Amino acid sequence: MLKTKLLHPEILRALASSGHFSQVLIADGNYPVATHAGPNAAKVHLNLAPGLLKTTDVLRVLVDAIPIQAAALMQVPTGETPAIHGEYAGMLPEGAEVTRLERAAFYEAVRSPLTSLVIATGETRRFANLLLTVGVVKLEQSEDY
Repeated sequence: MLKTKLLHPEILRALASSGHFSQVLIADGNYPVATHAGPNAAKVHLNLAPGLLKTTDVLRVLVDAIPIQAAALMQVPTGETPAIHGEYAGMLPEGAEVTRLERAAFYEAVRSPLTSLVIATGETRRFANLLLTVGVVKLEQSEDY
């Protein structure tokens, strides 16, 4: 039995095979997962029903599981900033670079071969898609290195 918050075997497998600069998409309920995922992306469907699970639920667990160096958000065409984007800013690790991409550029970024995992959620808030870039694990240096 694992002691981490993250217990989902497919997500653990995909994250374990990911490395620095790999990308992980947490997709809202409107995201076209079947047609807009990278060729190397494992797809995990956690969208049991509208509102279950939310993108923030998934992010909360991933923040404890992987180093996050950057995040990209889908920009709203009107230029507004959805409340969910503020929630993400408060949840992401300090120092994580956050960018906003217009819709086509966001889809293109997700379709990159660097995307190793796409997690479909039941999030009902619009423009709640979040593309994470995996960072590096910083271990203490020993005299052997």
